[in-house]
Amino acid sequence: MWRALAAAVVLVVAVVRPAAATDPYAFYDWDVGYVTAAPLGVKQQVIGINSKFPGPTVNISTNWNVVVNVLNDLDEPLLITWNGIQHRKNCWQDGVLGTNCPIPSGWNWTYEFQVKDQIGSFFYFPSTGLQRAAGGYGGVVVNNRDVIAVPFGRPDGDITIFIGDWYNKNHTDLRKMLDSGKDLGMPDGVLINGKGPYRYNDSLVPAGIEYETINVDPGKTYRIRVHNVGTSTSLNFRIQGHSLLLVETEGSYTTQQNYTNLDVHVGQSYSFLLAADQNASSDYYVVASARMVNDSLWRRVTGVAVLRYSNSGGRASGPLPDPPQDQYDKSFSMNQARSVRWNLSAGAARPNPQGSFRYSSINVTQAYLLRGTAPVEIAGRRRATLNGLSFTPPETPLRLADAYGVRGVYSLDFPERPIRGAPRMGRSIINGTYRGFMELIFQNNDTRMQSYHMDGYAFFVVGMDYGEWTEDSRGTYNKGDGVARSTVQVYPGAWAAVLVSLDNVGVWNVRSENLDSWYLGQEVYVRVVNPEDTGNKTEMAIPDNALYCGQLHKYQKQQTPHHRMGASAARPAAVVSRVAAAMLLLVGAAMLSP
Repeated sequence: MWRALAAAVVLVVAVVRPAAATDPYAFYDWDVGYVTAAPLGVKQQVIGINSKFPGPTVNISTNWNVVVNVLNDLDEPLLITWNGIQHRKNCWQDGVLGTNCPIPSGWNWTYEFQVKDQIGSFFYFPSTGLQRAAGGYGGVVVNNRDVIAVPFGRPDGDITIFIGDWYNKNHTDLRKMLDSGKDLGMPDGVLINGKGPYRYNDSLVPAGIEYETINVDPGKTYRIRVHNVGTSTSLNFRIQGHSLLLVETEGSYTTQQNYTNLDVHVGQSYSFLLAADQNASSDYYVVASARMVNDSLWRRVTGVAVLRYSNSGGRASGPLPDPPQDQYDKSFSMNQARSVRWNLSAGAARPNPQGSFRYSSINVTQAYLLRGTAPVEIAGRRRATLNGLSFTPPETPLRLADAYGVRGVYSLDFPERPIRGAPRMGRSIINGTYRGFMELIFQNNDTRMQSYHMDGYAFFVVGMDYGEWTEDSRGTYNKGDGVARSTVQVYPGAWAAVLVSLDNVGVWNVRSENLDSWYLGQEVYVRVVNPEDTGNKTEMAIPDNALYCGQLHKYQKQQTPHHRMGASAARPAAVVSRVAAAMLLLVGAAMLSP
């Protein structure tokens, strides 16, 4: 009886479905700490969640409220950010240093936010000090509400795949390398779901490496969600002998196109439909290989998993499926990126079609050309810049400083174009116009790939090309079905342009998703403030459990280390009462059961 009761209580705490008048809540307790693993055969500390690497998947639906209690069992401060989750009116939950104080070692903090007006495939990760290079990441799946049709048949399964480059050095050693002015160098390999490569080649892959196996049944169709959670390497994803039908990226349904392979750049997420319709005489390779690099030098930096049919006749063998043969066609990958288009006839979080938002008919009110270059030396330190400025996170987070009237933390004078003269460090941010329409042009004058991400928003990718962006480049923009997403790739010596409707109040991070560039200062914040005092109609109030640091540290109350969230801690009273009522019903049911 009590075993059944325990299982019932766990079910209630994990997911609560309250009455129809209130959007549902999902509760999670996460212990974030080090675990020992050897994904490439070398033992090292990785960051796990509840001792798992990668961490658990947050599986929810549109409009659900998410409550995640995070216990920081690391030996350094921690923040969790939610890549692509828009946090409507609530940058307090964004989990980056510009808006939140980090969670001290041994402390816990509870994130609470609503995934309003969103569907799709996203991921979370630790945002400070290169911690993502050590793990701590996991998936976020936001399902359609039952009343909103999905533009494809219901898959027989849903599979999340994390791909990313990996170093055998701990993230603390990688930090020291960057602090000393060094490059991180070539990674030691590529992981798939936290595991090393299948031994497809005895000379390149040592024996004893644990690899990922993806199990499927013949004749069924699976939704495959692929996330590049690596440090800085663009990866080409492919499954031997199978087509990948692209259906969604970072919260937008796409026009449905088949790919034999697709480049997934750092920080990006895609979902495909995979039909298990091939001969099962043997297993098939699942490959993630480095792109935009010297292929002969980077051969060992390849992730390999196995797709296994339930009636498989044997192990995968032979050479890997070829990557794109585009050594003499530098436009191949860019043309592939341009082919990802918005599905204008599909609904998503709301019943109206995605294409009902006519972005091309809105007048641009602000335009910023953000130029990134290779790292430079500033005041004796190696730094990365946007428009010649290298951002240094303040001790007092920007949004917290606003709330308490602390002056001098930042300046609202980020330049619309690259500055003239020597690059410098600073805390200049963009003053966004509430309900304005902003154009951001990312110009990559570095020699390697970059990805750029904007928290709190999805933007429309309207153009990309090689060379320097000019005013005339606007004539090449896609004015109809540019896909809405939160992370865009920018090729070396090229530009990418996005449009974003500034309807989400807060202070929002725009950054390089390449961890080394981000760590060295290639980021800026956009401050979006409603000039009218509307209470919490356009922005949530500062949460009761806010952490304080910097000039506001005097407001911080001490916390007992290793505190876990109880039934009533950090949960709205109405929610607690619903949980209690449900638990009482379950107790009664359990006591009546034989």
